[in-house]
Amino acid sequence: MSALLIPVAPLSRTKSRLKDCFSVEKLKEFTIAMFKDLAKTLTEVRCFEHKIVYCYTPEILELAENFGLIGIKEDISGVPKSFDDVISEFNKLAVEKFDVTQTTITFLDLVLINSKNFYEINTLVKENQLVVCPAIHSAGVSILGRNPPDIIPSFFSDPNTPSLVALLNDANNKGIEKLIIYDSFRAGFDIDIKQDLVLAYEYLKIFNLKNTEVFKFLKKNLKFSLMKRNANNNRTFDIVGKK
Repeated sequence: MSALLIPVAPLSRTKSRLKDCFSVEKLKEFTIAMFKDLAKTLTEVRCFEHKIVYCYTPEILELAENFGLIGIKEDISGVPKSFDDVISEFNKLAVEKFDVTQTTITFLDLVLINSKNFYEINTLVKENQLVVCPAIHSAGVSILGRNPPDIIPSFFSDPNTPSLVALLNDANNKGIEKLIIYDSFRAGFDIDIKQDLVLAYEYLKIFNLKNTEVFKFLKKNLKFSLMKRNANNNRTFDIVGKK
């Protein structure tokens, strides 16, 4: 029994690293656009017995229900939790409530991911103990599949070590042998910082995803672009206003 887990931060504090790009209201609009695109993609994905959204915001939970996803309201009362605590709580709820034997965590800011990625990942999780998709622009994790769900904790909140490195180090220490790295540009591209917004806009055009809600939002609201600092270097950019 498998479950796809989609944690979504409350809209009131969504994508805080992009506050210098968009207003709070625009960030909410952007988050909703990402969620709608992901939910629409998941209507084509039938390999998971359960597709579960974990969020405090009623608007997101209502959208989840409209797209045929299961919505669970996060309890944010009491002492603030780390992201790893949220993931652990969500994972435990999925096991207890739906009796799942494997879980796959994905995030709404993977704006290029497609249904094929989810089918491939689910197949790999069935055959392995741990499936990890590295984030493209950091030593982070964009997809985490676990079989069984409690085989290893997540390390998104590690204060010193990037989450991918911390996770793989722990897997090695635990002797987890059936571990697969899922190598995918589309599943590994996420949006965290200003530069990612511009790249997302260009990649959405490249992959002919101009009908997505995210592309429409960026086309309307993105007010800057990237310019190479050096004609012979594609690695360093300046962020400049659109002409």
